[in-house]
Amino acid sequence: MGCSTTIENKEDTWYLDFGCSNHMTGNIDMFTSLDKNVKTDVILGNGNKVSVEGKGCINIVTKTGQEKYIEDVFYVPGLKHNLMSVGQMVGNGHTVNFAKNVCTIMDRCNNKKAIAKVSMTGNRMFPLNMAHSKIHCQQANTQCVLQVEEKNVNWLWHLRMGHLNFDSLNMLQKKGLVLGLPQIEKSSKMCKGYLIGKQDRDAFFEGVTMRAQAQLEIIHTDLCGKMKTPSLHNGYYFLTFIDDFTRKTWIYLLKTKDEAFEYFKEFKAMVEKQSGYIIKTLRSDRGGEYM
Repeated sequence: MGCSTTIENKEDTWYLDFGCSNHMTGNIDMFTSLDKNVKTDVILGNGNKVSVEGKGCINIVTKTGQEKYIEDVFYVPGLKHNLMSVGQMVGNGHTVNFAKNVCTIMDRCNNKKAIAKVSMTGNRMFPLNMAHSKIHCQQANTQCVLQVEEKNVNWLWHLRMGHLNFDSLNMLQKKGLVLGLPQIEKSSKMCKGYLIGKQDRDAFFEGVTMRAQAQLEIIHTDLCGKMKTPSLHNGYYFLTFIDDFTRKTWIYLLKTKDEAFEYFKEFKAMVEKQSGYIIKTLRSDRGGEYM
C-alpha cells in the first residue's frame, strides 16, 4: 500500500493488534459506507464490553496518491484508537511477518509483494499511518469481507462501456465521443466476464414436466432477498407468483421475510375471486417462507 509508519495524525493512525478480532474505529467520519444494521458486542483487553454500532468500508490514500479501501471495519463509538486486526488480515490471505522490530504485510494476491512495512516504536507498538479519503459517510446495507484493492481506471471504463475492448475504448477517446474518457492502457489480464461467458455447460435433462391445463392449476412462487438496496417503501425482499397456464406474474415487495404468508393469502383471495378458479398446487423450492 505504500503507507507511512510515522504518526502524523492520530485519526489516521492504526495500531496492529494481535488480540483484536476485527478491524475497528471510533471515528464515524472515516467511513465511506456504513451498515448500521450490524449490532454486536466486543470485549476489550481490560475486560470492558463495548457495543458495535455498524460495519463498513474506509477509503485510504497511499503515499503515491492512489485510492484503496479497507472493508469489514467495525464502528465502535467512543473507541479512542483505530485497531487493525492481525488475525483478520491473516484470515483473508495476507502474510504478516514480524522480524527485527519491523512488521511486513504482504499482498494476499502476491506473497512476494510488500504492501506495508511498520516499524516498532519505543513503547513496543506498531502504528501504521493510513490517510483516509475525505468522503462523506453514507449509510449502506452491505456485507463485506476484508480486502485492499487498487481501483484500475482502465478496467473501470471497460466495465462502464459494457465490456468494450481496449482498442475501441481508445478510439472513442481519440474522437472525443465520450466525455471524461481518459487514454486507456491495454492490459494483459483476462476479463472475468469473458471467461465466464465462454464457459460451456452440459445440456439440461429433458424430463417429463407436468403442465397446467387451466388457470391457477399450478402456481410457481419464490422469495428473493435480502437485497442490499431497499425499494422506495423500504422493501428488502420480493415475492413472485407465476401462473403456469397463462404465465402471468404477480410481484409483491416485502419489508421482512415473515410477511410472505400474509401476501400469499392476499394473492389467493384476489386471483380466485377475479378468475373464478381455485389454486390447486403451489410449487416452491421449499425455502421455508411458508413453513
